[in-house]
Amino acid sequence: MHWPFLRVAVAEDSMRPTLLPGDWLIARRTRRIRPGQVVLAWHPSRDGLLLVKRAARRVDGGWWLVSDNPLAPGAADSSRFGPVSDDRIVGRVLARYWPIRTAPPPLATR
Repeated sequence: MHWPFLRVAVAEDSMRPTLLPGDWLIARRTRRIRPGQVVLAWHPSRDGLLLVKRAARRVDGGWWLVSDNPLAPGAADSSRFGPVSDDRIVGRVLARYWPIRTAPPPLATR
């Protein structure tokens, strides 16, 4: 049994300006998604690669997932790999938060 919520970190720029690298996301495990929602999905041809994308529309074969910033280096979405089947959908993003960053130590002065 899986905990119904999971947390993931955004690593790349494909969802800018909505999500930035270093943002953390809380998602609910579900395959019940709607167009416009930001979702987590396993890449259809690269096992172990979890994607953060926007669900654009339901199509034959699954969901058409898009990047908010398709021109970002390395951005990959359904325009490159096609629809993502329902069994590859992990969940939908509920919230974004930022990790607590500690201030750098003060500079030594003489």
